[in-house]
Amino acid sequence: MTAELMSNWPMWASLLAVSVTIVFYMLDRWSMETVSICVIAGFLILFSLPGATGTGGTPISSADLLAGFGNPALITIMALLVVGQGLFQTGAIEGPTKVLVSQYGKRPVSTLLATFFAVFGISAFTNNTPVVVMFLPVMSAIAMRMKTSASRLMMPLSFVSILAGMTTLIGTSTNLLAADALRRIDGVRLGFFEQTSMGLMLAGVGLAYIALMSRVLLPNRDTFADELVPSGKQFLAQIDITHDHFLNGQEPVAGMFPDLRDMTVRMIQRGERAILPPFEDIRLQPGDLVIIAATRKALTDLLASRPGMLQQLWRGGGDAESVDDNVPPLSLMEAVVAPGSRMAGRTVELIGFRRLTSAVVLGIQRRSRMIRAKLGEIRLEAGDTLLLCGPIDAFQSLRSSRDLILLEWSQSELPMTARGYAARLIAVGMVLLAALGLTSILIASVLAATAMILFRCLNVRQAGRALDLRIFLVIGAALAMGTALERTGAASLIADLVVDASEPFGPLAVLSAVFLCVAFLTNILSNAAAAVLFAPIALEAAHATGSDPLPFILAVIYAANCSFASPVAYQTNMLVMAPGHYKFSDFVKFGGPLVLVIWVAFTLLAPWRFDL
Repeated sequence: MTAELMSNWPMWASLLAVSVTIVFYMLDRWSMETVSICVIAGFLILFSLPGATGTGGTPISSADLLAGFGNPALITIMALLVVGQGLFQTGAIEGPTKVLVSQYGKRPVSTLLATFFAVFGISAFTNNTPVVVMFLPVMSAIAMRMKTSASRLMMPLSFVSILAGMTTLIGTSTNLLAADALRRIDGVRLGFFEQTSMGLMLAGVGLAYIALMSRVLLPNRDTFADELVPSGKQFLAQIDITHDHFLNGQEPVAGMFPDLRDMTVRMIQRGERAILPPFEDIRLQPGDLVIIAATRKALTDLLASRPGMLQQLWRGGGDAESVDDNVPPLSLMEAVVAPGSRMAGRTVELIGFRRLTSAVVLGIQRRSRMIRAKLGEIRLEAGDTLLLCGPIDAFQSLRSSRDLILLEWSQSELPMTARGYAARLIAVGMVLLAALGLTSILIASVLAATAMILFRCLNVRQAGRALDLRIFLVIGAALAMGTALERTGAASLIADLVVDASEPFGPLAVLSAVFLCVAFLTNILSNAAAAVLFAPIALEAAHATGSDPLPFILAVIYAANCSFASPVAYQTNMLVMAPGHYKFSDFVKFGGPLVLVIWVAFTLLAPWRFDL
């Protein structure tokens, strides 16, 4: 027995390395990136030792262990992250979300249901992380309208997006990784909608659980809505009315201008005449200067919906409706006029701010008093907060300025909404190419990511930022661990243990046991790692029982998507944790039973779906 153990020492060493890695992931004392790099280095050292081979004496080279970094599934995931970033950067999903919020007052119940179904529908065909980011303020606004805590809506938002990932091949990265294992081991390609019928049934069960139990099991804590929405700090800004301006010819309704929502018009400058509120019997005309007070969010929303107006402000004139392709991506940042600044006592026009800094002042905020004056005629004071607009390099050069103190945390890129239609068409084209079988999902996603850059939906820097290093390293390490388990026979050993324990009860029991193991592992590790590690094990279990491998690989996909019982199980859970004011135990309390409910549903539906 001892001799047999010694002869199989690479297998036991691989199992030990994987177990230690899982423990370190769970402890969360070191970053997942660090742990992933260490386990890859450990395997490279292990299989360079004399006698460290796979089953049958076959060598395991460093190229085999590092092949995961060139894996088609990993490349597809990276490309999909770029596509998702393009949708986010252009605000391609933002328009429909605003429509949903505006309808809440008329049809509250149907609007809430429509919002969740919109999250579900979009998440089924694109990366769900940017979808959740887009819908966080929507859910916050609905929670305020409902006069309830955001904690009642935030966790369901994350869970609905995860459930949607079960329904299509590109729903989550997990699906692609499991499908790649099926292709690599059995030579079978998983169809784009192969998992859809069963996935929709399991998602339906999950949605019913969320609808019924959210009122009972979710906490009703004070909302963090105020943290999601920028503060009520008001900036003084100026709008120049031109012949083609959207405000040209507009008249006030009850003293308010309909297209200037959430803004206060403080003055209209017409030539030498200053018109003060209340505004009655006035029609805006070319040459008018409209002085408004608005929060940064209100200004950002207005500029994002009117890209021509944004570019007109940055250029300092021109057409307010046309979009210039040569205008670089613009960002907003707040800056405080420093004590002793040379800008104090001088106006923005006198300083020549645009020429001096390559940025323009969109608004000025002064705490001490309300200002009614043209923006360019306001004399700056120490402590004034300026809302600046300009390209990234403009702010980089301002960091060394002694006249302004940049508030680095306040920098945000303005969505390039003029590219929103292009981003939507690219994403839809990608889905159609893959769904109709015209090309592989790898080629479709890479083409879509390339198109996002070529059509300027995002720039190369933004695309690079979308390539999450954590996902790249964790998946690469998981693929290396999966290779070691598979090639040393460890996967066969684990599969044999699962089969031996459940085989007396039939193939359905084996399938159910595989599902439960993966569902447990995905909540203590990560869904991608669980899928990569258990996919070869599940296929070995299918081979050992003489069963069709398809139900087993689908069981891995569905179970790996059951990342509900822990906030660290999936990134969307982490996104909603702070806005929902959740504790770790809240996920266990609400998400744990959901995992068990879906497991039971899968076990009951599998005989009908897979003819077991």
